[in-house]
Amino acid sequence: MLIEQPPILYRALYPKAIWRIPVPNKKTVYLTFDDGPIPEVTPWVLDVLDKYNVKATFFCVGDNVRKYGYIYEELLKRGHTVGNHTFHHLQGWQNRSWTFLNDTQQANELIHSNLFRPPHGHMVFPQPGLLKKKGYKIIMWDVVTRDYSRYMNPEQVLENVKRYTRDGSIIVFHDSLKAEVNMKYALPKAIEWLLEQGYTFELIR
Repeated sequence: MLIEQPPILYRALYPKAIWRIPVPNKKTVYLTFDDGPIPEVTPWVLDVLDKYNVKATFFCVGDNVRKYGYIYEELLKRGHTVGNHTFHHLQGWQNRSWTFLNDTQQANELIHSNLFRPPHGHMVFPQPGLLKKKGYKIIMWDVVTRDYSRYMNPEQVLENVKRYTRDGSIIVFHDSLKAEVNMKYALPKAIEWLLEQGYTFELIR
């Protein structure tokens, strides 16, 4: 549970970040994808979302947007929102703050979004404050499916969605090669289950 649904103490490290967005009197979830876009996975995700008439928010790696701009334009065309996931997928605690911020700004030249999610959720002081000063909303998550993990099987990834999702949950999948097998099994089944439970899917803006 420490990974799948971050505890209060971990959330307290980033008090100005958004972890969950409950809406009064409405069962709402926010489907998000990290690390794309890539041609091997993202188009498949877009087709699945179209099938169920679901919109999502994609936190894109700037270098992937540079290489696969046509896929990036397609996800915008289909009505999804986008966020910044740095240009080179940098982890905050492994890089100097100015390097981390400059990499984010480089990605923003292509992505043009005030939504930001740090790779792996890792930042160190003063990175959150610097990002806020630049106008970014830091979007974390309430449920991480762990579809990227080689220690998880597809059924376990789906179970993470069923076990931890609640009203207002921001749910993370990955449109990446390392998550492909788990995600391609779990995503459609997760969407079907969430719809059966009465959830509506909203975009993060």
